[in-house]
Amino acid sequence: MKTHKLALIPGDGIGVDVTDATMQVLDAAANLFGFALACETFPWSCEYYLKHGAMMPEDGIETLRAFDAIYLGAVGWPASVPDAVSLHGLLLPIRKAFNLYANIRPHRLLPGVEGPLKAQGFDILCIRENTEGEYSGAGGRVHQGQDNEVAVETSVFTRRGVERILRFAFEQARARRRHLTSVTKSNAQKYSMVFWDEITRELAREYPDVTVAHMHIDAMAAKMVMAPDELDVVVASNLFGDILTDLGAAIQGGLGFAASANIGPDRTGPSMFEPVHGSAPDIAGKDIASPIAAIWSGAMMLEHLGESDAAAAVLKAIETTTAKGIGIRPGSHSTGEITATIVAELGD
Repeated sequence: MKTHKLALIPGDGIGVDVTDATMQVLDAAANLFGFALACETFPWSCEYYLKHGAMMPEDGIETLRAFDAIYLGAVGWPASVPDAVSLHGLLLPIRKAFNLYANIRPHRLLPGVEGPLKAQGFDILCIRENTEGEYSGAGGRVHQGQDNEVAVETSVFTRRGVERILRFAFEQARARRRHLTSVTKSNAQKYSMVFWDEITRELAREYPDVTVAHMHIDAMAAKMVMAPDELDVVVASNLFGDILTDLGAAIQGGLGFAASANIGPDRTGPSMFEPVHGSAPDIAGKDIASPIAAIWSGAMMLEHLGESDAAAAVLKAIETTTAKGIGIRPGSHSTGEITATIVAELGD
């Protein structure tokens, strides 16, 4: 029996709830499709930070390197630990250490779910650059606390980094409906975004079968509301991709339906999978958090691990569950009820 080694980082708040729910579903899928999941859970979180002064131990990255994939629930407890500390202490270091430069987020309405838009038939795959750009961490502050304080945040775009995320997005478009929209703000950012546009045009010559559109971020935000059904694969920088995918989550019914994968296409280290939503401390442990985004992320993890049939079965079970009206609105059903229904549908 094939065994996949998973590192589980439930994290904070409802991250614990949805990780437990996801593993119930994935374990059921493993039993049905004849493979095993060997899981080890790590308590790295804001609570860990308050006890140890770090979001994970010094050898955390090397510890994770031994696994086939990483599953993350959610991280953050802003009442106790600033978000900048939790983000830069756990999530971003993992992405950068394992070169997880492709962040993949699907946006479509599940059966039975009503989004806020008139449009219903959209199916968008957002590809976000995940390791550099606006989140490179280059910069600093001078004269802190004084009236002449200065803060500098420098975006870093490398040809290698931009080219590889664009090439990844072109390949995704080629496998889908052969349409790619590259999002920048090159009319205002005349160096980094013009650079991005130039590389997009260069690579487009290698993909004559893919139709390419260039849009500014503000126009894209409007298009995702007004005509999302006209979009296929969307690729953007770290910051722009981050913002657009929250908009994508909104039009698909909310963050409770938004799944994501942090992929290292070269597979030199473990990729990481997580729901887009945060830790929601106010509802943690109350059995009311939707596990759908987390379970969908788990299905993406199974696909990445080569268990395509199991991944498809999990996604179908999610769709059958929502088609019955279960889990289609926040608070309509408990975490446990949604999870149990998906597990039952998986076995049918």
